[in-house]
Amino acid sequence: MDSLELLANNLANAATSGYKTDREFYGLYASPDATSPWGDGTVSTLPVVERQWTDFSQGTLQPTGNSLDVALSGPGLITVNGPNGVLYTRNGSLKIAPSGELVTAEGYAVRTVGGQSIHLTAAKPIEIATDGTVRQEGQSMGQLEIVDFASTGSLKKLSGSYFQNTDPKTQPAPAANVQVEQGRIESSNVAVPEAAMRLVGMMRQFEMLQKAVTLDADMNRKAIEEVARVSS
Repeated sequence: MDSLELLANNLANAATSGYKTDREFYGLYASPDATSPWGDGTVSTLPVVERQWTDFSQGTLQPTGNSLDVALSGPGLITVNGPNGVLYTRNGSLKIAPSGELVTAEGYAVRTVGGQSIHLTAAKPIEIATDGTVRQEGQSMGQLEIVDFASTGSLKKLSGSYFQNTDPKTQPAPAANVQVEQGRIESSNVAVPEAAMRLVGMMRQFEMLQKAVTLDADMNRKAIEEVARVSS
């Protein structure tokens, strides 16, 4: 059921820009009652989803022609001010709010190096350099804060394509070997054919297990009925 939910969520977000696919980390579960009845010491084990992890590999960069769309070529995350603190995303679908702030589609202000916001005039052309510097009429309006983490283990996935750092000891650093590409957007890295095939296979396995449980319950019921009939 955990795997089904995870795969279904991946497929539901296949068209979400900057979405990163989730995968399972399996372990083996051995029940105290799983020892072989033949007395040979064999213990039966079953796979169990111990935790899930996020695949941060880069998705395809798609041209949009929109000067406010940006995509990251290389490792890194765009920093924004969320409703409850700093958030990180690879979704560079930006817009200008009525206040003039450069924000995400959800209205979160994009942060500059130094933690400030960027204010722009909607009617004037905008240029975004490969280092994230935003210019309007030749004037620098700020540089996008692009960061990276030594380990992504502390990043908790929130709704959509946002992440939150849950470990204060793990601090982000300026991203290296990354380029900001204006007029492009990063697609999700969900491999739809693979996810669909795994989902079908998982559903069949789930149905088999469900049938096995039903069969076991029927056998127990018949055994009880037979004992009751003989006893009477």
